[in-house]
Amino acid sequence: MSKYCFGIDVGGTTIKCGLLSAAGELLEAWEIRTRLEENGRYILPDVAETIRKKIAEKNLDKDEIAGVGIGIPGPVNSAGEVPVAVNLHWGHVNIVKELGDLTGLKVKAANDANVAALGELWQGGGAGYQDMIMVTLGTGVGGGIILDGKIVAGSHGAGGEIGHAHVSDTITEACNCGGHGCLEQIASATGIAHLAQKALAATDEQSLMRNHKNVSAKTVFDAVKEGDALAIRVATEFGECLGKALAVFAVVVDPQIIVIGGGVSKAGPVLLDYVTGPFRANTFPPCRDTEFALAKLGNDAGIYGAAKMVL
Repeated sequence: MSKYCFGIDVGGTTIKCGLLSAAGELLEAWEIRTRLEENGRYILPDVAETIRKKIAEKNLDKDEIAGVGIGIPGPVNSAGEVPVAVNLHWGHVNIVKELGDLTGLKVKAANDANVAALGELWQGGGAGYQDMIMVTLGTGVGGGIILDGKIVAGSHGAGGEIGHAHVSDTITEACNCGGHGCLEQIASATGIAHLAQKALAATDEQSLMRNHKNVSAKTVFDAVKEGDALAIRVATEFGECLGKALAVFAVVVDPQIIVIGGGVSKAGPVLLDYVTGPFRANTFPPCRDTEFALAKLGNDAGIYGAAKMVL
């Protein structure tokens, strides 16, 4: 019977690694550098090496290890293949085969945002539920869909890429995906800062946000907590956009709960105050009682979710 598993979360700068028990206890977490040289050819060998070292260090029996789960910043198909992962400088890579051959362990792979969503469902903000939408508000907007406890990746591995849903016809700047008017351009940390900068430029109204040389999403929500009228209007615009987008997604997925994570979620419960109202006002009536929660696992969500895939 399996007692352990490894969870790996590959980022563009570091690779987060975890050794977990089959019950979901994070026994040890560590990081290694993501080596992007030569089109990222060292990434999987480095992952395999750190796993082998940890097995030796802990004197583990391979027969007691369920396997290795790994999250990647790019689309991953059902066979564990990545057609392209731009931030890793990868073209086509068969992760399951390559990492399996290197470690001699069972391997499962998925998109990093989907993996983080699975982690939150298992041990975080979505614990106790089976059907969840996860929204990650950071530099961009990521997402993950979990139905009946399983990741919904879709035929192209792009399931849950909610940050690139088209929500505005007035934004002329291009999104990183090449589109225009994506949710990411409004609801990400970058998008919220842009909304604030536009609001400040359009009026001479006094605002605590003017006390900061570089206005950020944190600046906005810190000012909201102080009752700043202009910041409240910015938060309202953000909340209307995200809440309405989630209202559409809910009709498609019908989740029990929507969990919001990422750096912006550190604003706390006040963030949900601006999102849940527009959501409930605009979604299909049977979906109006969908629960909302903030993510709990932080940067460890990917480790937990990756491990859960192989358990």
